[in-house]
Amino acid sequence: MAFPLHRPRRLRSTPALRRLVAETDLRPRHLVLPMFVKEGAGEPVPIASMPGVVQHSRDSLRKAATEAVAAGVGGLMLFGVPERRDATGSAGVDPDGVLNVALRDVSAEVGDTTVLMADTCLDEFTDHGHCGLLDADGRVDNDATLAVYAEMAVAQAEAGAHLVGPSGMMDGQVGVIREALDAAGHLDTGILAYTAKYSSAFYGPFREAVESQLQGDRKTYQQDGANVREALRELALDLEEGADLVMVKPALAYLDVLRAVAETADVPVAAYQVSGEYAMVEAAAANGWLDRDRTVLETLTSIRRAGADIVLTYWATEVAGRLTIE
Repeated sequence: MAFPLHRPRRLRSTPALRRLVAETDLRPRHLVLPMFVKEGAGEPVPIASMPGVVQHSRDSLRKAATEAVAAGVGGLMLFGVPERRDATGSAGVDPDGVLNVALRDVSAEVGDTTVLMADTCLDEFTDHGHCGLLDADGRVDNDATLAVYAEMAVAQAEAGAHLVGPSGMMDGQVGVIREALDAAGHLDTGILAYTAKYSSAFYGPFREAVESQLQGDRKTYQQDGANVREALRELALDLEEGADLVMVKPALAYLDVLRAVAETADVPVAAYQVSGEYAMVEAAAANGWLDRDRTVLETLTSIRRAGADIVLTYWATEVAGRLTIE
């Protein structure tokens, strides 16, 4: 009986061999932890649809940030949950608003030992839940929103953000923010552009986390899940406007888009493993349907394999700790 000359299984025969020839690695530095801070909270508030994730108080946020940095995570992305909202999202630009206060807190706590990022969007702060200002007909006004984004980005940079993250998918947002940051003297503050952010069903738990007031959807400004070429057009525009990093969101349902962006971009590429992805795995694991730890690592590795240099994930601290031990 003839046996095949080439036997790929030889390189799978021991853990050491598999480790030696692994094509994709997952290290703590690749991971960014998204964090929520709730204005006025005296203690962490659990998020029912995201087991293990909380709305932090200022004190618990500082503690969790320190733990994440100690585990070796690459960065922290902060989101604010204000007590009061209005039509213009004024708490987002207020230096004493919850997000800017949180940025100063974390910056004072961990300094430059990690990369501090801020969500530069109005959806958490508006009483209508949209990512921008509305016109008289109730539609999102792109250009009026850009002016607020510029002000918001400057406030976040002054509060200590190393990277601002415009996630509203407004046309021209990267260029306007870059111009505003430079004019304010924040030449070294980078922009992590949410380049391909899709209108997705996977955001549901996040909307609980930020207590979103949204009624309806964001399909007029977030991307259609059917489109890939459109994402590459958005990528070209963001790069032209000065994006320092680019993002695809969500991750798992859009790995093909992530691959296409990674093959084209000449800047680092991030992907966001969003709340719905997290919730699905946690729910399935709680029911005994999946091996939780293996599934978490498999999903993160798949995102890296598709081309992400950086992965935003709610498991960042846990996984970083596991990888460090291993």
